[in-house]
Amino acid sequence: MSDPIKISIRNLYKIFGKNPKSVLHHVENGLSKPDLLEKHKHVLGLQNINLDIEARHIHVIMGLSGSGKSTLIRHFNRLIEPTAGEILIDGQDVMKLNEEELREFRRHNISMVFQKFGLLPHRTVMDNVGYGLAIQGIKGDELKERSQKWIDRVGLTGFEKHYPTQLSGGMQQRVGLARALATDCEILLMDEAFSALDPLIRTDMQTILLDLQKDLHKTIVFITHDLDEALRIGDRITILRDGAIIQDGGPQDIVMRPADDYIREFIRDINRGRVVQIGSIMAEKGSAETSGEPILVSRNLEDALPMVSASPTNAIAVVDDNGQEIGVVTSKDIMSGMERPAVAERAVKFM
Repeated sequence: MSDPIKISIRNLYKIFGKNPKSVLHHVENGLSKPDLLEKHKHVLGLQNINLDIEARHIHVIMGLSGSGKSTLIRHFNRLIEPTAGEILIDGQDVMKLNEEELREFRRHNISMVFQKFGLLPHRTVMDNVGYGLAIQGIKGDELKERSQKWIDRVGLTGFEKHYPTQLSGGMQQRVGLARALATDCEILLMDEAFSALDPLIRTDMQTILLDLQKDLHKTIVFITHDLDEALRIGDRITILRDGAIIQDGGPQDIVMRPADDYIREFIRDINRGRVVQIGSIMAEKGSAETSGEPILVSRNLEDALPMVSASPTNAIAVVDDNGQEIGVVTSKDIMSGMERPAVAERAVKFM
């Protein structure tokens, strides 16, 4: 059973220029982004976005530079106003909120973590973490206690009195994450939040986020241009190109069933063994003689291969979360599943 829809986007368009609404009908009738710029001197940011984001999941929106991913996420809290379309959060049309309602919505319903940290340089770690709480009207001991809780959770205990310039990039981003979580908003927007970090620190931050999510179950919308990052943290992934959705699905859907050559080029160098799960490649129950301990259906291929190879029959029974046998997997199945797909004959041009 799927979780309820937290964010629903319907027929969303964003056009940048002097008079966006005057050219909207051209885009609706199929005018391309390059032609819109050449003929009408307007830039197409988003094109007919229709997307549902489930509650309590990490939903990754990714694409290359200029794909529209950061433009899209900034519509959720109306940092950018759309040219047309609806954004429903818990069934409420955010576009219909007046100024005061929007202010309250931003204070209590939605938090944001930015790529460049967005910390106030003249405030300490404690003051930065508590900034959103202060905006909510929380003061005194409660503010300090709640701020300290999240400072501890992100591993910054002892740095409460330090200033941002005294911290590394990874530590600064932990402050930004703690500040966003301290307000206890149900929705967390993360716009290229880890992109400015070194690879090892970036991996560490991904781990921190995943560990926190196990307890918090926030609705997280995460923007990235890195497919490895998307596949690691995303429960669902939406890939944009030129402001339009090219593919939307789970990590395995993206890797196993790419929508077109553009997506195939994206996933060409991905380690499929770390993404694809046994359930995607297993054969029918009883189709081969099995031996050894059964293997869980959600195991990835890379972890499963040594277990299956150690089996005398090179085949192991596959079980579900309840321990019920549902299939069988062989070493040959796994090796086939780990093979990279053939590269498309037609090269994909990246912008």
